Amino acid sequence: MKVMQKYFLAIVPTGDIQESATSLKLLLKEQMNIKYALKSPAHITLKMPFSYNEAKEDYLIEKLSTFLSRKENFKLQVNGTGTFGRRVIFWKIEADSKLYELQESIKSFCKRELNLVDELSDRNFHPHMTIAFKDVKERDFETVLDLISSQEISQTFQVNAVVLLKRIGGRWENFYTFQL
Repeated sequence: MKVMQKYFLAIVPTGDIQESATSLKLLLKEQMNIKYALKSPAHITLKMPFSYNEAKEDYLIEKLSTFLSRKENFKLQVNGTGTFGRRVIFWKIEADSKLYELQESIKSFCKRELNLVDELSDRNFHPHMTIAFKDVKERDFETVLDLISSQEISQTFQVNAVVLLKRIGGRWENFYTFQL
């Protein structure tokens, strides 16, 4: 039987940045009952969520592993807070051409080799790390934005891997890590 599961590809920072993001998300849950962003680790999406046959996971991992093993690591800077309209609040990513090249190559590879649909968000890549979305109420937006902005962020981290995340039990879990 064919069982389709949801996956996506992302950069998932570890260490201080992940801890800071999680602490901030937990603070939002405690103070404002905003919890949707806790369903995934802090990340920069490289390939939007897609459905894939779970029975072919090994093939998916093998193809991505071969492809991503040829990519080089690089540094990224997380610096400041931004928004998409009045529903999404995120940490800004200061990226050079290496991040855009990686995302473009993943998008093309997934379309060509894995027959995955090229989503609108894949074509309009805007690197960011979401801190609050979906359950941010319009009336609370400015308060939430002020709270997130007050927790200043300015950190650099090394991107050594791309992570395949899988939706398990209503949460996005790190499923497989591809070293660059």
